Amino acid sequence: LEEHLRKQECPEKILNNSMEYSLMAGGKRIRPILVLATYQIFKKDIEKCMPYAVAIEMVHNFSLIHDDLPGIDNDDIRHGKPTNHKQFNEATAILAGDGLLNQAYMVISKDLENTKPEELSNKIKVFKEFSYAVDRMIAGEYVDTEYESKQITDKTLEYIHKNKTGALLKLCVRMGAILADVSENDLEKLTRYAERIGLAFQIKDDILSEE
Repeated sequence: LEEHLRKQECPEKILNNSMEYSLMAGGKRIRPILVLATYQIFKKDIEKCMPYAVAIEMVHNFSLIHDDLPGIDNDDIRHGKPTNHKQFNEATAILAGDGLLNQAYMVISKDLENTKPEELSNKIKVFKEFSYAVDRMIAGEYVDTEYESKQITDKTLEYIHKNKTGALLKLCVRMGAILADVSENDLEKLTRYAERIGLAFQIKDDILSEE
């Protein structure tokens, strides 16, 4: 992650500092760990999937910055520190989130540019799934905000869980597996496993937010 920080003097230096503030704030790093750990079940040269682990952490932090904004969850503290919009300001936080999302795609694009022809098919598949998972995460967040403090059906709640948190966690496992060129049978098993992680994670998060 540190390799992708922008330290140069430039007019948008405060924006870069804001992106760094959230990206390097710590946390469990569950998503990149899932990418690397899944890949490592099958292959040991984890450097090959490192750009995708980095990109998913950037996307995750983009979502956290925007989650914390006054218009969504309106949180003041994240990882024991002021949230991004409290540390900087709301406009900077919005743009920092946008910047991290875009930088994730830049990291993947750079890796695709340097990919050997025989590995390109799997990486393009990963890129497609990456883009779709981000789309689903945003959709899940929207539906969650729409039903805030409203009565909700089991079906809608499952939809929120499946997309808001589950889509990205499932992606992490599938990315690691696809990059390791696993069989369709193994990919299917790992996908079922990842879907259950996503559901359990969101349920736990919802319970903690009510305490």
